[in-house]
Amino acid sequence: MKLSTKGRYGLRAMVDLAVNSAGDHVSLCSIAERQDISENYLEQVFSILRKSGLVKSVKGAQGGYVLADNPVNIKVGSILRALEGDLSVVDEGLEDNISHQSIIQNCIKLNVWDKINESINSIVDSLTLEDLVNEYKKISGNSPDMYYI
Repeated sequence: MKLSTKGRYGLRAMVDLAVNSAGDHVSLCSIAERQDISENYLEQVFSILRKSGLVKSVKGAQGGYVLADNPVNIKVGSILRALEGDLSVVDEGLEDNISHQSIIQNCIKLNVWDKINESINSIVDSLTLEDLVNEYKKISGNSPDMYYI
């Protein structure tokens, strides 16, 4: 499985939105500038995210987008599935006839493809937008200082 630019850019834009919104709307222009992504391309991506219920649009000259929910409730898997569809590495259906070839295919499907798919889904469904925001803040040095007594 290889994620398209739609999935990669969309996830980046969602993290950017979560980091920079502070409860207020953020313009696509500012996200596009910070992430070095075409604003026209982001419009297409955010149209999908809006239809999926992950963001809300704010109309007008000072408009933009806000997250539809708290970042802790938005799973990375939901974002990627909205933009990419199913995250399976192989879409392999089994034929109705039982043959030596279909038994081998079923063996590989159950022991390789299904396990890879389960692992991918487990990872993307365990990560939230909030997790990525916190990691971003740690890496960039924007996390609040912790004081211990």
